[in-house]
Amino acid sequence: MIKFIRSNKVAFYAIIFIWVLAGSVIFNYSLADASNTNTEQQDYYKYIRLFSDVLIKLRENYVEEISFKELIEYAVDGMLEDVDPHTTFFSPDDFKDFTTNTMGEFGGLGITIDRQGDYITVVSPIEGTPAYKMGIQAGDKIVSVDNENVVGIKTEDVIKKMRGEKGSRVLIGIQRPGVKEVLDFDIIRDIIKIKSIPYAFKLDNGVGYIRIRQFNANTTIELRQAIDDLENEGIKGLLIDLRFNPGGLLNEAVDTVNEFIGPDKLVVSTQGRLRETNREYFTRYNRMRSGYPVVVLINEASASASEIFAGSLQDWDKGLVVGKTSFGKGSVQQLYPLVEGYGLKVTISKYYIKSGRCIHKDINDKLLRGKEVTEEEKEAIEKENNEHLYYTVNGREVKGGGGIVPDIEISSERLTQLEMDIRRKNLFFDFSVDYYSKFKDEIEEDFIATPQLIEEFLTYGKGKGLTYESTQLDSAYNFIQISLSKDIIDKKYGEIVGYKKAIPLDTQLAEAIALFDKFETLEEMFEYAKDLKNEIKSTE
Repeated sequence: MIKFIRSNKVAFYAIIFIWVLAGSVIFNYSLADASNTNTEQQDYYKYIRLFSDVLIKLRENYVEEISFKELIEYAVDGMLEDVDPHTTFFSPDDFKDFTTNTMGEFGGLGITIDRQGDYITVVSPIEGTPAYKMGIQAGDKIVSVDNENVVGIKTEDVIKKMRGEKGSRVLIGIQRPGVKEVLDFDIIRDIIKIKSIPYAFKLDNGVGYIRIRQFNANTTIELRQAIDDLENEGIKGLLIDLRFNPGGLLNEAVDTVNEFIGPDKLVVSTQGRLRETNREYFTRYNRMRSGYPVVVLINEASASASEIFAGSLQDWDKGLVVGKTSFGKGSVQQLYPLVEGYGLKVTISKYYIKSGRCIHKDINDKLLRGKEVTEEEKEAIEKENNEHLYYTVNGREVKGGGGIVPDIEISSERLTQLEMDIRRKNLFFDFSVDYYSKFKDEIEEDFIATPQLIEEFLTYGKGKGLTYESTQLDSAYNFIQISLSKDIIDKKYGEIVGYKKAIPLDTQLAEAIALFDKFETLEEMFEYAKDLKNEIKSTE
């Protein structure tokens, strides 16, 4: 009898909760669309009642005890399973992490890390951060946080332990190559800003190079500073690398485009089901860079805000877009904080850039959901995309239908089997950490791996299970020499110096850079791109 009363009490409160939820849903639904009929509202009541019945029956009768929290989370996850993959329900921890990443800063130590077996390993300390000032080095293995062993623990769990409020202390235990005892670092956390632009420098041919990793709250400020610095050095052109850029904040995309097209220009519009989701985004600052050609490099992993940036410079004839057709993520998400720290990201509209092109490629939603897409479907969509023609401000022809199609296609060179095996085993990093610890005083900025050092590296690789034929080594020798030199230089002089060293291996980037040696103006580049397209058409 006591159990019956308790069960009914739990059920009573659960039903009250569901009906309050139903009332809230219907109220918001009616606000969003005043034309809804009474029948539609009655349907809401009916199916919310069904939901509450299932919830209570499961909670009271399932073979194992399940909490209301678990059931509601399962129900929400199931509800979102058949909508687009960008509509997401966040747990409180995940919601906090997501908002932290888009804001571009957090309280922490200032290290980039990677997992090496059971160990979280420092790839590099970020210059100027607490970890950098305390002397943490690339290759250090994190074995404890606040005296708690973290070997074998999930990467995200270790990150959560290391992050915290600015001014708080954390004790990090480090196992360093060549040092027997564990080193303890008592570090005071500080605000760590996630750099949107990790690399910005002048190339040997006088061209400025800027790599934008993502569009967070700091991107516009960082881009302005990077361009100012490059212009002060004197550049004959600017190459902006957006490869593998997943996007980010829409306003930052608009403000960065502003730097090249000037004020009061339409960059992108959004169109959705609700009237308030239909908006136009214009540039707002009296700023416009000029005097040199701009080339934007994209690939299949450039998405969202990076596609708005590339497509907008293309539409306004302010930049030549090269590389491979971008991903095609052109849907807009709104973030909604929920009760108890939960969050919801909902797709509310799609992007359309100045020429009228919709960036979104619907087939990607199926692929991201793990649904099968046949080759016939892919070919049909590709054919349809090629039939959608749009025009830039100056009348240049551009293709639409999903993703940004470059003015000039440049493919990237694939790694050989041996090169992939070396990368997969992470041999460059491990070997360079050991080499740096022994010979750091002898490493100069122009360091290049000698044949003897390469032989030592290959011997080290064989000890780690690397196998290869002599013919494979011949074709991979240049890759090994430059990559090894780059990783060793990284350890002493930082990522930018090392990154410059590896540019010859990046054939896609090298081909984009070469355009500035062939043509002095953007107009000449546009004409060259047009001639290439005409040649392709004539051979089809």
